[in-house]
Amino acid sequence: MRTRVNIFILLLALIAFPAFAQNWESIKNSNAYLWGEGWGTTVAEADKQALNDLISKISLHVSGKVSVNETETVTNAGVETNSTFNSVVNTYSSATLTNTEKVILENEPDAHVGRWIKRSDIAKIFESRKHKISDYISSALKAEKQGKIDIALKDLYWALALTKTLQDPNEYKYVNEDDESFIAVTWIPHHINEIFDNLKIDVLRRTGDDLELRITYQGKPVNSIDYTYFDGRDWSNIYSAKDGVGVLELPPGSQNSYYQLKFEYEYRGEAHIDREVENVLNSVNSISMRNAYKSIKSDAVAHVKNPKNTESLVSNSFASISPAIYEMPTSLSDNEKYKQVLNNLASAVVNKRYDELDGIFTPDAKDIYDRLIKYGRAKIVGTPTYSFYQYGDNVIARGLQMSFSFKSGMRKSFVEEVILSFDGDGKINNISFGLGKTAEADILGKGVWSENARFAIMNFLENYQTAYALKRLDYISSIFDDDAVIITGIVTHVPARKGRTGEIQGMDFEHDIIKYNRHTKDSYLKQLKNGFASKEFINLRFADNEVRKLGKGGELYAIQISQEYYSSNYGDKGYLFLMVDINDPEKPIIKVRTWQPEKDPDFGVYGPEHFK
Repeated sequence: MRTRVNIFILLLALIAFPAFAQNWESIKNSNAYLWGEGWGTTVAEADKQALNDLISKISLHVSGKVSVNETETVTNAGVETNSTFNSVVNTYSSATLTNTEKVILENEPDAHVGRWIKRSDIAKIFESRKHKISDYISSALKAEKQGKIDIALKDLYWALALTKTLQDPNEYKYVNEDDESFIAVTWIPHHINEIFDNLKIDVLRRTGDDLELRITYQGKPVNSIDYTYFDGRDWSNIYSAKDGVGVLELPPGSQNSYYQLKFEYEYRGEAHIDREVENVLNSVNSISMRNAYKSIKSDAVAHVKNPKNTESLVSNSFASISPAIYEMPTSLSDNEKYKQVLNNLASAVVNKRYDELDGIFTPDAKDIYDRLIKYGRAKIVGTPTYSFYQYGDNVIARGLQMSFSFKSGMRKSFVEEVILSFDGDGKINNISFGLGKTAEADILGKGVWSENARFAIMNFLENYQTAYALKRLDYISSIFDDDAVIITGIVTHVPARKGRTGEIQGMDFEHDIIKYNRHTKDSYLKQLKNGFASKEFINLRFADNEVRKLGKGGELYAIQISQEYYSSNYGDKGYLFLMVDINDPEKPIIKVRTWQPEKDPDFGVYGPEHFK
């Protein structure tokens, strides 16, 4: 019986291989396909040769259809124009290779592999790329209106890089929400340079070897922007300014009259969040933007009435809050007492005497403080100008700006507003990072809600993002309901599905899908713990907050928020949904948490309607 089975299998193999070969010859002789083939002792080796052969044929196919891509390179002699035609062709070819078919014509040890793609599918791939370009431009323009200049520059540059690799880049038009159309390949760089021209840098003060900067866009402090600078010896790591506040940390004794600053716009270190963008940026030359460079005169201290004015591109988010919630402490002596504590704290950080003020913290706040100091090379930015307001039994202090620098992995520095809360005994009982003015306005501007509810939501989100930054698993565990619904989305690559005999009909190309995984509270915390252990730092940035009060459960709120996640070895962006019970503002409880890397084509972003 076993002999008959073996003979049957052998006959199938003898029939199958001629079928493959016959099919392969029809592909090679058809003008509808581009193909490549390779040989080797292993299938992997033969497949690599086949792919390289296919790349060369794709390059010849598109050479007459892709415009020459030119970039400007800044040199001491001026501007040079360099053709990057070959790079354009390579990225075009690489993109199409994700949609090729494969057939093993001969098996090991004398492997022979064929690869092919329909000529018509090349155009289809770049229709998808056009949609991505449009999405990036739309996102950039929205971010620009909100003063998030880092996002605006990144999305515009990535859109430009993608546009340069289209078959007909000079013909692709972006259509905005007003039905106005622009030739993207010329409009994008023009608008990027317009953004640079509308950025202004003032030196507010020099403290020791640090220059404190005020960065504005169209006359108002930016919400966020990234930059590097030349300190006289080398270019710095990336610094992230927030709410108009930036800093230059100079070498000891540096006395240069001018320093060169460059606003970040390429974001190559973050491109892994989009594989298509990463492939393009790695394959084509940089597109130089000369207006990104600014010269800073170190002794040109700006004369401004209020150097700590953090008026954002939105209205002052605290202005609409009634004095019952947002007010200075009633006693001048109390006000001075809080200021003195904060000044002592700032002095301890400046002089690196971190433990000399242990007595000003409650035990929980001392743990947060220790984590904060270890978060990065912490420094005070400028001379703090504090504001205070009463919230319940606590006094909240805002206005302390700190920078945190990290030297390994993705070299980056952040400027954060550090929020401190004092209890009734005058001790610091909580420390968190501020949301930023736009996010504050999104929440505090909801006049239909009670003021207590608005502040409770803002405090919750500030504590939430700070807990992830400082890796506070204890706090994160305490705010999740034991039966919380926790869903995370990941991008999964699905290989092509092929027929057993290698037919080309009905091909199911390889593609990416989003897979959603449901976690228990314990499994989610275990995943977080493992992730925290591998990262030097974590930094969350929130945008586009949409908060709704639900009709059941008293103070139950649905929060949909765009989140950008940065760490020393990973970064992503996506959409966060939280259903939070704040009936007890001191003990918020998350009932539902979902995260997805992009909007689902069927239902968009998770919301309360999905969890009734």
